Amino acid sequence: MTDLQTIVELSHEFGSEDYVKGGGGNTSVKNETTLWVKPSGTTLSGLTEETFVAMNREKINELYAAETPTEPTVREELVKNLMAAAVEKGAGRPSVEAPLHNVFEAIFVVHTHPASVNGLTCAKDGEAACKRLWPDALWVEYIDPGYTLCMEVRKRIQAYKATNGKEPALLVLKNHGIFIAADTAEEIHALYGRVMDTLKAEYATAGISQTLNVSDVVDAPETATQIQNLFGDDAAFITSSGIFVYSPGPITPDHLVYSKAYPYCGGLDEKSVATYKTKNGYAPKVVVAGDRVYGIGTSQKNANLALELAQDGALLIQLADAFGGINYMTDAQREFIDNWEVEAYRQKQA
Repeated sequence: MTDLQTIVELSHEFGSEDYVKGGGGNTSVKNETTLWVKPSGTTLSGLTEETFVAMNREKINELYAAETPTEPTVREELVKNLMAAAVEKGAGRPSVEAPLHNVFEAIFVVHTHPASVNGLTCAKDGEAACKRLWPDALWVEYIDPGYTLCMEVRKRIQAYKATNGKEPALLVLKNHGIFIAADTAEEIHALYGRVMDTLKAEYATAGISQTLNVSDVVDAPETATQIQNLFGDDAAFITSSGIFVYSPGPITPDHLVYSKAYPYCGGLDEKSVATYKTKNGYAPKVVVAGDRVYGIGTSQKNANLALELAQDGALLIQLADAFGGINYMTDAQREFIDNWEVEAYRQKQA
């Protein structure tokens, strides 16, 4: 089996709902000259050998030495263009994390956002817990994704190597997820198994279920119709579940992309809806009404993802109690994601 075939298999395995939601996560494989990375806006479970984006590693390396503007929008546009220049044969738009994947010496890199992991990364005591559970992991506080994150992680990996004589196999990112890097599929499996088994034991010890508690209530079709009438095209499609302890604020970039920072919890009237839109600058993707939570969208896929990510955020709140309680993203962190062209592109693809 070739390395490219192996990363396809790993992508399918770690593209399940236990590890990522929607188009979240990314994977890569490399040799000395080429990096093959997941395209932006695609799903891990849908990847094939042909869909991976091949990139010239020498050209990616030029990014690390490039002088970039301090203004975020201008900087990210420059970085996007530099990455496009590294793509071989017009293979597509690479994952924004491609330069970070390239930093690792390991052949295979698998980046995911499992709820069990993010119960720790999104917790107030997450860093201390990470260092206790995996002393060999590299923990990095929340940093805006993309170029800024890549450059800081690159420095941290270099420092880790200087101290330990090797690069970290586990990179744990606050309010984001985990990167696991290794030279074989067997090592990837073993490392993920170690992480997931350790967390399963932690939650069991804390008496916390890894399953979200969702109330079992009868559907209310009249409420769904009312929501669709109020929100128009933004609620052309709708799905719902019983009530759960939904998140009142942003937790990770994925939640911002697929379910927005804040759910709509106001009255089902035009004035309340207008107030929400004026305050937030957008229509909601999650609406709480009565005893149900609704995901709304311009397609059924968008609506389903909105509800799925709302439930994921609720589960993170539940799990984070094992590590001191939930830690929400700051306004500045949220605004970067809300205004980032890369995430707008990913949302469009979804």
